Amino acid sequence: MTSEVGRRSVLRAGAGAGLALLAAPALAGCGSGSARAVTEGPVQISMWTHDPGYIKTFQSAVRGKALTKGSQFDYRMRFTTAAGTDIVTRMMAQAVADGDTPDLVGMIIDQFPRVMGARIAQNLFVDLSETVRPFDGRLLKLAPYSVDRIPYGLDSDNSVSVLYYRQDVFDRYRIPEDVDTWQELARIGERLHEQHRISLGMVATGDNGSIVNAFLQFLLQRGGGAFDASGGLTLDSPEAVEVLEFMARGVRTGFLMALPDPYGSACAAALKSGRLAATVMPNWYNVYGLQANVPEQKEKWRIRTLPRFSGGGHEASTLGGTAFCVLKDKPNTQAALELLRRVYLTREGQLLRYRSGGFLPTLKPLYEDAELRGITDDYLGGQRVFDVYGRAVADLPIFYQAPGMQILIDVLGGPVLSALQGKTSAAEAIKSGIRAYRQQVKR
Repeated sequence: MTSEVGRRSVLRAGAGAGLALLAAPALAGCGSGSARAVTEGPVQISMWTHDPGYIKTFQSAVRGKALTKGSQFDYRMRFTTAAGTDIVTRMMAQAVADGDTPDLVGMIIDQFPRVMGARIAQNLFVDLSETVRPFDGRLLKLAPYSVDRIPYGLDSDNSVSVLYYRQDVFDRYRIPEDVDTWQELARIGERLHEQHRISLGMVATGDNGSIVNAFLQFLLQRGGGAFDASGGLTLDSPEAVEVLEFMARGVRTGFLMALPDPYGSACAAALKSGRLAATVMPNWYNVYGLQANVPEQKEKWRIRTLPRFSGGGHEASTLGGTAFCVLKDKPNTQAALELLRRVYLTREGQLLRYRSGGFLPTLKPLYEDAELRGITDDYLGGQRVFDVYGRAVADLPIFYQAPGMQILIDVLGGPVLSALQGKTSAAEAIKSGIRAYRQQVKR
């Protein structure tokens, strides 16, 4: 899992995109180092990350030796930790100055768009096409870290969004745990709020990143999205309007609770008081949202796949993630690529990642793995969580990004908030965001 600070940064659009634009011409000359490549023997891999969970994972992989058995390299690790935004800024600055760039770098999903334009990713990172080719159709979450359909990073966690719910509250008020659609759950939730002031979900009303990501989580499930595989804007859709109308009505009726973000004191108070009895969030929210804020509610919470939208879409959604990229044309590039492959593309590596940090596998077949299927979660009342995750992964939407993703978050946050507050219609909010985006991004 990611630290709370790291998880919160996933929900916020990063700053510093300007440096990427300034650095682009200089980066075009990078990635052509002439130092002799290390092909065997002792090697110290430099890794930059925002999250101690990844440090623990790679330390375990190297020290345990089981994952590196048979390798021509004898691995040691050197770690540097910093905020996700700072990592990207420093990496690009060092690349321009021909300085000390890492061998492996952890890229938070909302930071990757900073390297998607002006051939920055192509000049900095190893093309992973050949590395992932043997896993065609079985490896999930490549799309958010691909440029021109070429993958440059491997995600650490599927970040599968499910419905967390208080089973005791559902039992008390006779709410079926298998409600089929959001529309049906909304009707139940409206009555529940009217009679008992309890909500069955939340929306974000704080910073632009939190606001837009909460919207996108619903939109991806409904079958929409911000961009397509080629980077074209796809926000102008009936699905986007429908989802925002659904969220606005939810806030108006109390079915959905308006909170600044899913982590702050307001959310913690809502959870502790029992006024928030269900919410849509990814798998990692179990530890860093619920257990961190309401450990005393152990055994009261459960998870299930998301209710469907009656108009179509998916049974799951996704939010967040961190991919690791290999810096190209460095002495340790070959060694770093092999280590990443062993930790991220083998059964043993994916099981190690889950045991070390709770990172859900990105290899689809592992959701049928007997060892994982037998895992139970004590906080969730001993529930076999992979029964839920397996169903969700079978119908997980694809999330595409584009170089203008952070601009879209900045210009869309205000209009979405206005719609949630009832100050404008959902249709006008989407149009307003698109107009503002088009003014800044000529595509």
